[in-house]
Amino acid sequence: MYRVKEAFYTLQGEGAQAGRAAVFCRFSKCNLWTGREKDRAGSVCDFCDTDFVGTDGQNGGRFETAALLAAHIRNLWPDQPGAPYVVCTGGEPLLQLDKALIDAFHDSGFEVGVETNGTLPAPPGIDWLCVSPKADAPVVIDQCDELKLVYPQPLAMPERFTDMNARHFFLSPMASPTLVEGDSDPVKQSNTRKATDYCLANPRWRLTLQMHKIIGID
Repeated sequence: MYRVKEAFYTLQGEGAQAGRAAVFCRFSKCNLWTGREKDRAGSVCDFCDTDFVGTDGQNGGRFETAALLAAHIRNLWPDQPGAPYVVCTGGEPLLQLDKALIDAFHDSGFEVGVETNGTLPAPPGIDWLCVSPKADAPVVIDQCDELKLVYPQPLAMPERFTDMNARHFFLSPMASPTLVEGDSDPVKQSNTRKATDYCLANPRWRLTLQMHKIIGID
């Protein structure tokens, strides 16, 4: 069974695929935080700003088979020209995403993207793999299409990942995780300046901003 918090059609807001239409499939659960505020302070990823608890979000639910979930995601893609693209995210998608579901997505015509914290092995067949390490959690994936670091993280600074075999290297400025939507965020403003300065001094790295939040879409 696959447990999905939410699924929705939007534009990818970050990284090398920014601006591309995609169906986001957000899986429930994560191995670095329960998702509950009472556990935030003791979690590895205490800055997470995503709700991935349960299956009660938009188009969320429980799906008994890979084929049923793939059909559900396919129904969210418009009947228009363009390569169908699904982004499997979370939480931590690799707790649930397996070869059977990847194959089902492919059979439905999708390219499969994954956004993972890198602590679990990736199943074969993923078309675009984005690894976003968190704090001192061990990273077992050493090759990916895109390395995206939330910046700054004292235990996960760019220098730690100089040996990562990635096609693209991105820094994403850390925001205040509990800020009310629409309020100004002085923490993110400061971290954006820090990330900008780092990219200028280390041009292997590129700055990525959360375009979807800037323009006000999901």
